[in-house]
Amino acid sequence: MRAHFLQHVPFEGPGSIEPWLDAEGYRITATKLFQSDQLPDLEQIDLLVALGGPMSVNDEERFGWLVPEKRYLRAAVLSGRPVLGICLGAQLIASAMGSSVYPNSEKEIGWFPLQGIPSADRSFFSFPPSFAAFHWHGETFDLPPGAVRLARSQGCENQAFQIGTSVVALQFHLETTPASALQIVSNCRDELMPARYVQREDEILSAETGAYAQINRLMSEVLSFLTGAC
Repeated sequence: MRAHFLQHVPFEGPGSIEPWLDAEGYRITATKLFQSDQLPDLEQIDLLVALGGPMSVNDEERFGWLVPEKRYLRAAVLSGRPVLGICLGAQLIASAMGSSVYPNSEKEIGWFPLQGIPSADRSFFSFPPSFAAFHWHGETFDLPPGAVRLARSQGCENQAFQIGTSVVALQFHLETTPASALQIVSNCRDELMPARYVQREDEILSAETGAYAQINRLMSEVLSFLTGAC
């Protein structure tokens, strides 16, 4: 089995996803779009993961690889293979499937609660009724046609969605580890301007070990759902 990452900046990597893939026996490859836009044959990919990044999906003139990446993601979604989008990755899936991506009324940066949206249909992933996660986003999206909303927060209505049974897109970060949180803070601390849903650097980095363990467990559940792992 092969899992492939679409990575947009050096400081937003797979976090807790990588050890989960290792444990499940996946071969891991990546396209680092900040270095190369070479995308592998989809037929050789069993799981595709689009990671986060500080750019906008609308910055196509500045980041020329966004156009082929969106085409690639659309093809992956339509192929029915498992696809996971995280933050920018979720926004890219939304854009690739024909929805608008635009600035949210609030930025969300730090540890904030979300509400899972229950469904009686077991083919949709079920988040807990209330849970906390790590956030770092200023844009949001309209739900793509046919998508089902999975979670919301006070600051952002469309926090997660699912398309069919094989695509899950998350605005928030469940893969974050203490090391990856430090990386994004170190590279993006200029965004930590006082606002209702923006925490201070010391608040973000003072999260207890249990907070990371909780979101990483939930990330494992999402991955198990997408891949059919027991």
